[in-house]
Amino acid sequence: MSKIVSTRRQVVVGGLAAASVAGFSRNANAAADQVQVGVFPISSSLPYYIAIDLGYFKELNIEPVTTKLMGGPPNVAALMTNQIEVSAVLVTLEGLNADVKKSGVAMYIAMHSQNEHYKMEQFVVRQGLADKVKTLKDFKGLKLMSAPGPANLNTAKGILAKVGLKEGDYTIDQLDMGQHVNAMKAGTFDGGYTLEPSATIMHKIGAAKTVEAGVIAKYILGDPMADAFAAGCAFTSDFIAKRPDVAKRFAAAWAKAIEYIKANPAAAQKHLAKNTMTPADLVDVVPPLGYIMTKDMSPKQLGYLQTFTDFGNSIGVVPEKMDVKKYLKSF
Repeated sequence: MSKIVSTRRQVVVGGLAAASVAGFSRNANAAADQVQVGVFPISSSLPYYIAIDLGYFKELNIEPVTTKLMGGPPNVAALMTNQIEVSAVLVTLEGLNADVKKSGVAMYIAMHSQNEHYKMEQFVVRQGLADKVKTLKDFKGLKLMSAPGPANLNTAKGILAKVGLKEGDYTIDQLDMGQHVNAMKAGTFDGGYTLEPSATIMHKIGAAKTVEAGVIAKYILGDPMADAFAAGCAFTSDFIAKRPDVAKRFAAAWAKAIEYIKANPAAAQKHLAKNTMTPADLVDVVPPLGYIMTKDMSPKQLGYLQTFTDFGNSIGVVPEKMDVKKYLKSF
């Protein structure tokens, strides 16, 4: 894994008056509790940025130290080696894969729903082929790219298999998310499986069009509006066990950020501009996600998560059958 570099540090100023959030209070004279956080700077990380920008962490005497990690594998590696205590957005199947290797290394405290409405993952085609490629079946014979990591790559393959395309009917290669827009613009690939905000940027500059969005919900869960919990915020078990009060306060700040996003969706989207790869003129059109604390998930939503976990096992990303509820942590 490449060297992890800290890219962002929040400074807690001493002497502030005591404040409280969600039933917690802090001593203004106490040193802030640092928490090492890995962040993939995509729209899915919005609650983390909200909690920083609006001072929710500071109010709870937490100083997040941010390390930018591009994708699931670097986040997993950092969690497993205790270089980070929290992954602000960790691909679910890769987190569960890590849990098999090191039990409890990724305990999810919040999940991010994506589907036809909460658009995140989607198949796109470059502009020059948009008239010919109308459905996923039309990807036959094309050169495709995929969001990085085994979960994204194998999920893309699994979805294409659902429409009858087998390996060999197309080629597909992983590509760093920061290169997706330029790859479509240059015509390096014919299409691919990408994430937001890259898809919205492609649309804006006329480089590509979306063939289908919300494909996990539709093809894996069987309902375009099902909650596909393909990523979420995860703590290490060591963090929870060794610093339970800090973990509890961190989770409280995250929960408050989710409530802010639900109550102020338009205002919340503005925080994407300075924190992610989203241009300022596109923050209003990048699709939101369905953020939820794991303690608030309904039995139906837990069922969706289990079904997706079982799919991960069927495609070889999650190496064994597992009860996903064992890897959810409620605060």
